[in-house]
Amino acid sequence: MVRGFRDRADDSLLTLLGDLPELITALVKAEVDAAKAWVSKTAKDAGLGSVWFLIALFFLFWAVPVILVFAIAGLSSWWPVWLSALAVFGLLLLAVAFFGLLGYLRVRRVLARENPAQAVATDLKLGKGSDRDEL
Repeated sequence: MVRGFRDRADDSLLTLLGDLPELITALVKAEVDAAKAWVSKTAKDAGLGSVWFLIALFFLFWAVPVILVFAIAGLSSWWPVWLSALAVFGLLLLAVAFFGLLGYLRVRRVLARENPAQAVATDLKLGKGSDRDEL
């Protein structure tokens, strides 16, 4: 059980050394919990990003026949047919852009998140005292 913050300036060396195992145990548990949370969030975001990309590919797949129908209808020069084909094609492209953007934003979250290894490296730097002046 980690104690609250208190002024430890007057504590003896033996008291500080006695509290060290408890503090190290708490730190290790906190790092393991942070790693579990990171893996869970990363897997969820990567999975959802993949789903959005698959939906975008689905709409792109169906955009190809629509452009072919547009070309056939345009050649037949019946105005409402090719205009409607062009409108459907435009809507499919908007759907591809929308779902592709959703997938990109989800994957960008995964890449921007700090992983537990980076957090441990930062903790080690702080422990060595190399970044004390920067804090």
